[in-house]
Amino acid sequence: MGRAVVSVQRVDEGLHSPFIELWITHRIEGGTTPEAAQRLALDGTLRNALQRNDICAFVAFTDGRPAGYVVLADSTRSLLVDSPCVSIDMLFVHQDFRRQGIGRALLSAASRYADRQGCEHLASAVPAGDREANRFFARLGFAPETVRRVASAATLQRKLSGESRTQRVSLDLLQRRRDLRARARAPRHDPKIAG
Repeated sequence: MGRAVVSVQRVDEGLHSPFIELWITHRIEGGTTPEAAQRLALDGTLRNALQRNDICAFVAFTDGRPAGYVVLADSTRSLLVDSPCVSIDMLFVHQDFRRQGIGRALLSAASRYADRQGCEHLASAVPAGDREANRFFARLGFAPETVRRVASAATLQRKLSGESRTQRVSLDLLQRRRDLRARARAPRHDPKIAG
């Protein structure tokens, strides 16, 4: 049996529904509850995002069934260098259609879109722990450029402000007491016995 024919179409208003269905499935696979995914999908945010000029999405179909999507954003590689780039914001293939060329077909559409936009590069943020996705992108010529780390503003502010002086002093005192107790429990070396 041969591979199913994959067709890729740019998302317009007529394709919002299959895109949103796939997006909900993607969110649920990522750990969002079905109810929360439905709420997020139906509040209008996705439809509004899909109508922005700097956002483009494609849906892949196989045997007439929606199988995956890619969401692209026009950007630059760096805020300091005005080199146009297309960012792959999301790439998802439904689990029933994986390993059938859907991801490749979507990235092919993404590369053609980048060419039409006059962009030399495509960039994708791939989760560091997702070995399969990293291998997939590496096989297609994507090279690691940076590791993007994320922290909440509150955590960063707490870490930057450091602990108060009294907290540090009390922690130092506590550590000294632990060290003294450990030394007291350690067996002592008696020079008379050793000789």
